Amino acid sequence: MANALIDDLTWRGLIYQQTDESGIDTLLNKEQVTLYCGADPTADSLHIGHLLPFLTLRRFQEHGHRPLVLIGGGTGMIGDPSGKSEERTLQTEEQVELNVAGISKQMHSIFEFDTEQGAKLVNNKDWLSQISLIDFLRDYGKHVGVNYMLGKDSIQTRLEHGISYTEFTYTILQAIDFGYLNRNYNCKVQVGGSDQWGNITSGIELMRRMYGQTEAYGLTIPLVVKSDGKKFGKTEGGAVWLDPEKTSPYEFYQFWINTTDDDVIKFLKYFTFLSKEEIEQLEQSLSEAPHLREAQKALAENVTRFIHGQDALDDAIRISQALFSGDLQSLSANELKEGFKDVPQVTLNNDTTNIVDVIVETGISSSKRQAREDINNGAIYINGLRQQDTTYELSATDKIENEFTIIRRGKKKYFMVNYQ
Repeated sequence: MANALIDDLTWRGLIYQQTDESGIDTLLNKEQVTLYCGADPTADSLHIGHLLPFLTLRRFQEHGHRPLVLIGGGTGMIGDPSGKSEERTLQTEEQVELNVAGISKQMHSIFEFDTEQGAKLVNNKDWLSQISLIDFLRDYGKHVGVNYMLGKDSIQTRLEHGISYTEFTYTILQAIDFGYLNRNYNCKVQVGGSDQWGNITSGIELMRRMYGQTEAYGLTIPLVVKSDGKKFGKTEGGAVWLDPEKTSPYEFYQFWINTTDDDVIKFLKYFTFLSKEEIEQLEQSLSEAPHLREAQKALAENVTRFIHGQDALDDAIRISQALFSGDLQSLSANELKEGFKDVPQVTLNNDTTNIVDVIVETGISSSKRQAREDINNGAIYINGLRQQDTTYELSATDKIENEFTIIRRGKKKYFMVNYQ
């Protein structure tokens, strides 16, 4: 029997592997299912590379199922070798606790916690820390064959360069998680990225060996790749974080609105809750009027609103429009810093004030002759205002918060001039 949720996930391209396709389909049709997805607290914030498994779990919640959101306070002390070519640096317990708190807070922007099928946050430190070394070896290690472990991709890819026993045991710890949640919360499905397939199947195998026949399934989603082959979620400035202190809502919005035409429809399917009909309309707009960038706007608006809220989205759009129009006067100093974070930064001696000298000394114009020509032609703007007087002297009023001045040359060439 077809399942509307599975049909939707399939249309969106979100199903990569299933341990038992017909079994999952039957399960979803017969009951409200409890399922989980986990993240290890390797930092105090998630970045957008972590988003897709949790958004997929949220889709299950939208269809009436109950998510368990696992933060790996225990496994985060160890480190998952999956997808890593070398050993992770172990974090202190204090840092892991701070990371758990940061990520737990962010989960409230992704899931509903106060409804009938409200999500529940769990921390695997609560049960893993209660297992002694002897218990681990006798109760769990006895059921896991070394040959079985060596067959896992996450282990095989590391054997040539070396893997510690600490990371070697990681897949057993995650297997214990699935078993614990199955026994204590009747959790029957684990959702994860494609790199988690080995860990998910280890959990199902451990349950089978320890408890006999157990109703448990795994579903993975594909790795997000961009059409140009570059890693998703990275910019020149680094990762795109959910924490607004690490990546401002404006920068977050800009990341999504700069999505290429080749990627935008796929990302709309992956990262938004827009319906099939809405996305197909945007696909038609992309085909017929790509210059309007309606698909990119819808993607940026929906993801930014979902993660940061309507007020933050409104601010991001306002900053974007002001920068696009050159209306810098309407922005605060902090908003200008956000907007011009990635433009060329130049430093000026406070003694230099004549506009010709300023734009030559900072390299904005190549020579005094060129500088005068640029000024006379109306190509130079100081903090958004055109300046055509070659004798103009920069004063304190041109220094925003006495720190910087934004100079524009031509239509789009911006420079942030800092003072020493």
